[in-house]
Amino acid sequence: MVFYDPTGERFGIPTFPFKLAPDGYATLRQLHARNLRPGGQSVAAQLMWRRGKRVAFLYRIDLALPKRTATAAQLAALDKANRAKRVCPACLQLKPYQIPRRTGACLDCTPGGVS
Repeated sequence: MVFYDPTGERFGIPTFPFKLAPDGYATLRQLHARNLRPGGQSVAAQLMWRRGKRVAFLYRIDLALPKRTATAAQLAALDKANRAKRVCPACLQLKPYQIPRRTGACLDCTPGGVS
């Protein structure tokens, strides 16, 4: 138990070995899976493994806030940008896929297909 330091004396913040974090803490990825975000809180603890070369920061779940939702204007801007990536500049048709940047045209307009 090289990385077991629940008081934070050795590493500055409470530190736990890989897969041994106490309940009530979560990594960013685990927060996102629960539709939460840190919400401005600082790192509460950390996990360490591989001789200290790997670190994962932990946040308190009780202080986490719900993820923000995009506004209608933001969703409209994203839809417009994604739609522009699907219009072929050669034939001006809207395709169900993004136009490959390598060829600059849809698969129907690209001679010989995409390699």
